[in-house]
Amino acid sequence: MNLATLEMTPLAPSEDFTAVDLASSVLAHLHQSVVVLDERNQILLSNPNFDSMFRGDEEKALLYAGLESFALLRQPADTLLHVGGRSVLLRQTALPQGRLVTLEDVTEQRAERARVIEEARTDTLTLLGNRLLLRERLGELLTRRVDGEVVAVLAIDLDRFKLVNDTLGHHVGDALLRMVAQRIRSALGRDDLAARFGGDEFCVVQTAQAQPHAAAKLGKRLVDLIGRSYLLEGHLINVGASVGIALSPADGDDGNTLLKNADLALYRAKQEGRGTYSFFEPAMDEEMQARRNLEIELRRALAMREFALVYQPQCNLQSRQITGFEALLRWNSAARGLVSPADFIPLAEETGLIVPIGEWVIRTACREAAGWAQPLSIAVNVSAIQFGGTGLAATVLSALAESGLEPGRLELEITESVLVGDYRSALDVLRRLRKIGVRVSMDDFGTGYSSLSYLRSFPFDKIKIDQSFVRASIDDPNSMAIVRAIAALGQSLGMTTTAEGVETEEQMARIVADGCTDVQGYLISRPLPPDRIVDFLRSHQSKQDLDSAS
Repeated sequence: MNLATLEMTPLAPSEDFTAVDLASSVLAHLHQSVVVLDERNQILLSNPNFDSMFRGDEEKALLYAGLESFALLRQPADTLLHVGGRSVLLRQTALPQGRLVTLEDVTEQRAERARVIEEARTDTLTLLGNRLLLRERLGELLTRRVDGEVVAVLAIDLDRFKLVNDTLGHHVGDALLRMVAQRIRSALGRDDLAARFGGDEFCVVQTAQAQPHAAAKLGKRLVDLIGRSYLLEGHLINVGASVGIALSPADGDDGNTLLKNADLALYRAKQEGRGTYSFFEPAMDEEMQARRNLEIELRRALAMREFALVYQPQCNLQSRQITGFEALLRWNSAARGLVSPADFIPLAEETGLIVPIGEWVIRTACREAAGWAQPLSIAVNVSAIQFGGTGLAATVLSALAESGLEPGRLELEITESVLVGDYRSALDVLRRLRKIGVRVSMDDFGTGYSSLSYLRSFPFDKIKIDQSFVRASIDDPNSMAIVRAIAALGQSLGMTTTAEGVETEEQMARIVADGCTDVQGYLISRPLPPDRIVDFLRSHQSKQDLDSAS
């Protein structure tokens, strides 16, 4: 048989099986519930699924009432009917004398959809809301807000959380975040909403309260609660919290603006020492814009070669000879002129720009020092941020190879902040560099809380005594005692002790008496550009020769 030429004709009902029987059979076997209504909305025909969908008389009465209202609408669009706790989807099709209506129980599908929607708006770790939920609810609150009502947004960021993750592992960090979330919940009012934005960032929306007093009270409460100790897996953990607060409508009438301004207030709270809360002020936005502009110019400065190094001499107190120089970064901006390191170094660290800038410093210092006539040491400051990746050791090795500088002439100056983060990783990098001959010194010694423990864990070549102790008044016996103690400690450990910031003969006499081995400061010389180093060394040597002769 050729199927291509087969002519399809409709089947005619037999005498024993009429068209009505066929229609009844089709209706009976449909999975959907079907009902036919006449023009008066009376039920002409229904299938068994429809008859069994709602068995109770009260449910049937509600269903029939719903069908009648639905038919009166005379619209083809789907309509959702709620009957006896169930959700029923109705669709209708016009007939010559009435309407065909199909019904589908979508209760389970709607429940599943609601569950999926809820999961999409829930932070799976803490079971708080997530960023999506908070933005939606905040938008709704602001839209419905009436005159006189104030909505408060509190941005929360944990202090020292990264240290917990790095030292105790992410599983402890996750457990800590769950406990923090519980404490945040316990501080909220009935109408407040809390969400986790990711990482250690949280946010609270506070409504139906007298502001700004309620937001200040909640901010203070959150700082206190989150800052209390946690006991996790036998570890006593201490983290803090900083909180930024923005109020609507004063600080913005849309969600994006409010969240941005709360973040700006949070940034101010961190600048003020962390562990506190701060309200948004318009000046903060101006400061942030200035900060962004400075960041843009800082990025451009690296490409346009606006950076330069100057070198401050370091002198041995016993021989009075110059032993080396410390490389100091300077930025001569085309737009701003000479920019203080105090203004751009913190920003470079915050943005991560310190990594490429620091690499430029290392390479430039090695290259310029390799050209000096005398084999003097060159000290380079290294930020904790530069230890965050794997490139520091490679950069140093590459800079030494390219410049031809002897590794023993390079000295890396670090502060204890390098060791506060990923302690083991930082030590691995330092040991690797120390193994090839690079020297390592502890800068700003005495200003931290755990410097002594770091001296036990790593054999530093030099301790640099912070200038705040060196410049202290003679009436400050504590600072003088600290200088003596550090000098004695360095001597017992076989480490050089350099007193920084020496500016007067009186300070020089004191540090000599206290037992320091080296000195650095304006009394010896201000930082010098590369082209003045030769003249300085010649002048210093002539002075020493004259002093020796006399």
